[in-house]
Amino acid sequence: MNRARAFIDLLYRLEKAVALFAFAVMTLVIIADVVSRKLMGHGIAGAPRVAVYAMIITALISFGLASHKGRHLRPHFADNWLPEKWDSMIIRLQEGLMAVFCLIFAIAAIIVVYDTYLLQETSRMLRIVLWPMQSVMPLAFLIGAIRHGIYACYPDLRPEEGTLS
Repeated sequence: MNRARAFIDLLYRLEKAVALFAFAVMTLVIIADVVSRKLMGHGIAGAPRVAVYAMIITALISFGLASHKGRHLRPHFADNWLPEKWDSMIIRLQEGLMAVFCLIFAIAAIIVVYDTYLLQETSRMLRIVLWPMQSVMPLAFLIGAIRHGIYACYPDLRPEEGTLS
């Protein structure tokens, strides 16, 4: 269990670094574009597109950050429908289903990215291939599948909902 905890903590630190980097890129590109518009009368070509890509990366990676802290959205209306003694089994089932859900979406995202790779689709504005940026989709869902699979196997590692630490 200690290895599993260390592994999810490492994943969290990596996700956090990527999300912060992507957010910083988004912010700096938009600021540079605005400053360029004010000082030189025109913006930086492709800046809004780069900022949108950085925002998408930030949003996708933030899914894992929210899951790690127990801050993801979850309906609470049915929490007391079943006996409390079933909670352990329900948590394992809940986390297992979430892991399967993430795995299915990771597979679907892999197919999308692979198709984009085969077609060599590019961004018209930036003239770069799209699949490297799209690869964040399957990565985020795959990490989610791993994380929730670990939570299903080791429910004690699952964060308390809404913890701020």
